[in-house]
Amino acid sequence: MSLSVGQAAPDFTLYDSEKNKVTLSELRGKNVLLMFFPQSFTGVCTQQVCTARDNMTQYEQAKATVLGISVDSVFTLAKFKELQNLNFSLLSDFNKEVSRAYGSLYDEWILDMKGVSKRAAFVIDANGIVQYAEVLDNPGNLPDFQKIQDVLSRLC
Repeated sequence: MSLSVGQAAPDFTLYDSEKNKVTLSELRGKNVLLMFFPQSFTGVCTQQVCTARDNMTQYEQAKATVLGISVDSVFTLAKFKELQNLNFSLLSDFNKEVSRAYGSLYDEWILDMKGVSKRAAFVIDANGIVQYAEVLDNPGNLPDFQKIQDVLSRLC
C-alpha cells in the first residue's frame, strides 16, 4: 500500500547512525523530507543523498528536516554518512517496518535480496500530512528534487 498526498504520515521511531532514537511525530511543527534509498555505498544511492546534502540550504529555508532511511544497519549508515560528509540524519529501518508502512519496500531485489527499501521521497508538512509522495520502482531513477523543492517552497 502506498501513501497519497493528503494522508497522515505513519508515525515511526527509528535509530539514527549515531544510535539515537528519532520519532517522526516529535518533528511536528517542521516540514520533513523523508528519502528512502535501497543501500548505502551504491552509485545511485550515493548520488541521491549527496544531492540532498548539496541542497541543504534550500531545505533549511523551507524549515524542513531531512531524513534518509534504508534497511542498512546503524553501523553501515554511520560509515556512509561519514564518508559522504552528510549533513542530515540517516535512519536504520533494519526491521523493514517503516519502508513497508510507506509502500517503499521491494519484496525481491537484486542478487535474491528480500526486503530492501525502494527509492522514494515524501514531503510531510508541519501537521504530519503527506504533501508529496514519490515511490520509484526503478532503483536507477532519482526522486524529482525540483518537485520536492517546489512543494517545500509552498509550505514556507
